[in-house]
Amino acid sequence: MLADGREIIYFDEAPGLGRAQVADTRPLGPRAPGPALPHGRAEWGTRWDPLAGEWVVIAAARQDRTFLPPADQCPLDPSRPGHPTEIPADSYDVAVFENRFPSLAEPLGRCEVVCFTSDHDSSFAALSPRRVRTVLEAWIDRTEALSALPGIRQVYCFENRGEEIGVTLHHPHGQIYAFPFVAPKLAQMVAQAAAYADGNLFDDLVASEVSDGVRVVTRNEHWIAFVPQAARWPYEVRIFPTVLVPDLPVLSPAAREAFGPLYLDVLRRFDALFDRPAPYIAAWHQAPVGDDGARSRFAAHLQVLSVRRAAGKLKYLAGTESGMGVWVNDIVPEQAAQRLREA
Repeated sequence: MLADGREIIYFDEAPGLGRAQVADTRPLGPRAPGPALPHGRAEWGTRWDPLAGEWVVIAAARQDRTFLPPADQCPLDPSRPGHPTEIPADSYDVAVFENRFPSLAEPLGRCEVVCFTSDHDSSFAALSPRRVRTVLEAWIDRTEALSALPGIRQVYCFENRGEEIGVTLHHPHGQIYAFPFVAPKLAQMVAQAAAYADGNLFDDLVASEVSDGVRVVTRNEHWIAFVPQAARWPYEVRIFPTVLVPDLPVLSPAAREAFGPLYLDVLRRFDALFDRPAPYIAAWHQAPVGDDGARSRFAAHLQVLSVRRAAGKLKYLAGTESGMGVWVNDIVPEQAAQRLREA
């Protein structure tokens, strides 16, 4: 446990290191206040938008979260003498802990931080395949644990990378949200799959991309990465296992082992597009918790998207996207796939 009672979990690649027994010596104050009831008017909680038919999370306490600290003050580095951090141990492989500044907190959800490496100056694309396997096992473990919490409807693992995306810490890390509702994008995919009358929507989608081939970026025996034919972002890739599963815990051992090399290949292609680190969001789409009907039709997959459309230009969500939800893409998806293949 951390000094204020938050949980921390180490995913070690060697046994017997004793990191979990290292005490957090910081004199932390009380945790951020918990959420209000769903229809409350406090600074925390979820509120229903009757016009959109969607939940909105109110989390005013996050205004005070750490914002782009100097590298020697990073709270995700291992602790060292004179600089205790969120990670009490003096080294780690992968660490997961409850967010100190969460958007959601129990009993209405939970937010966790996943630190991919203790190396502050690294990136996910610089990890070894073994480390990616460790991160994947952390995602799987937390998906199982968070899915078992009362009231949780969706577990969402993701990474934000780059100041252009809005990151507040540069240390390589991601997050996991346990939602008390099904997020709008997942709900829409579930509805589309339920309405698909000619078989399984995801089976046919992946089969179509394999058959067409022009938008496939890379693949191996267990995974395929392709640019969607109706991509919304300038550079966007969907990564599916070749044997479709509803969520990460169902992945076979072989698929788990094969994920790292392919994903690292994809991320390095993104970085090579413009000879600089790519700002991106990597988002795992998993089936809703406890919905057997949706699980029987849904296929878990990873979406990677970048807001960079050219070397010095970003994709902004302007009038049509933000105001009406109508996307306009400046890059033809087939050309985006070709550039990623050549990168």
